[in-house]
Amino acid sequence: QVQLVESGGGLVQPGGSLRLSCAASASSFSLINVMAWYRQAPGKQRELVADITNGGTITYADSGKGRFTISRDNAKNTVYLQMNSLKPEDTAVYYCYLKNFGLVYWGQGTQVTVSS
Repeated sequence: QVQLVESGGGLVQPGGSLRLSCAASASSFSLINVMAWYRQAPGKQRELVADITNGGTITYADSGKGRFTISRDNAKNTVYLQMNSLKPEDTAVYYCYLKNFGLVYWGQGTQVTVSS
């Protein structure tokens, strides 16, 4: 059974920062696996924010380049998303993603609201 537990969302003013965390638990992890952050704003489709393989290969969506940093601690099976210079349009539910042995798993989501 795979579990993804997210934390770190909340309310922040424009220009502020937040750090999201997602801890994955599983009986085993594949040789190559991917963890990622997606987000879904009201009325919009879920979209990729950034992903990172256990080997450290990273992809960023244009929306977060230069402002967001994804990282992971393989020993803890945890992925992080450091979000700086937040904008109101970053407001969304942020979901943790794991692709393990070809199967996709999602966290429950954490709300990020950027508002003054």
